[in-house]
Amino acid sequence: MHVLFPKRLWVLVLIFVTQLSYAQSGQGTSRRAQTDTLRVFLIGNSFSQNAARYLPQLAAQGGHPLVIGRAELGGCSLERHWTHAAAFEANPNDPNGSPYKDKSLRQLLSEGTWDLITIQQNSMNSPDPGTYQPYARQLYDYVKAIQPQAEVVLHQTWAYRSDADGYGQVSPGTFAQSERDMWEKSRAAYHATAQNLGVRVIPVGDAFWAVSSDPAWGYRQDPNYDFKAPKYPSLPNQANSLHVGYRWTNDQKWGFDSHHANEAGCYLGSLVWYTFLFGDSPQKLTFVPEPVPAVLAAQLKKVAEQTVSQVRK
Repeated sequence: MHVLFPKRLWVLVLIFVTQLSYAQSGQGTSRRAQTDTLRVFLIGNSFSQNAARYLPQLAAQGGHPLVIGRAELGGCSLERHWTHAAAFEANPNDPNGSPYKDKSLRQLLSEGTWDLITIQQNSMNSPDPGTYQPYARQLYDYVKAIQPQAEVVLHQTWAYRSDADGYGQVSPGTFAQSERDMWEKSRAAYHATAQNLGVRVIPVGDAFWAVSSDPAWGYRQDPNYDFKAPKYPSLPNQANSLHVGYRWTNDQKWGFDSHHANEAGCYLGSLVWYTFLFGDSPQKLTFVPEPVPAVLAAQLKKVAEQTVSQVRK
């Protein structure tokens, strides 16, 4: 016997199903009540450390309880993370299988239940799509076997600064030629991998490029500084830089880091993560790291919100 439902009831059911699907996809606002604790686990390297540096402060100020777990190794690629995991599965007593402060990835992932787990490529290999597979898939399957309810997402890393002396690998023996080239190719590789895995992307790399490529806000090398003969303790003007850039070490040696994020870059990355994770606008947040000028901080909030909004469309 078939039961006939009124047309109005079918419409209400359809609306409910559509809204439920939308919320579960993460494309709407936060997927959980604001009072629920979000447990996020990062499988990465120094770039994930940079990008999430201020996430705890932002989450606390926004009223979003947060727990962060980490499996991070300097410069670690998808391949290396997977190699360590496979070594542990083959022999739990193999030290190569427990590189995260003498713990394995399985042990760390098994410490409670995680809601969202991130993976990423190391920056040097990020423009080379051939370095993502099969390792991204292997890590994805491994993570889901341990935490089947967790959402796995890709953290899209950023390109090196415009005055870097080299950029990431595009293919074996071939390298990106500029900041834009590295961003475009790494973005393509991340999104191709995300499509293959059926996962979302945290668009930190896009946010970095949005600032770097902006004529009004992007970093430009100081034309008045003598880079060939720098004199301690003077530094070039590096206004609006998102990367560490030029610096003097504690022993008064001249240093340059065009790869890692400085305080402004870490703040931007954390704003993107906050907006992505909680579906919440960062505009109401007042926390700003002390070295970041207020006017730049306001612009970074706008960029973070716009970048995440564009990815959701």
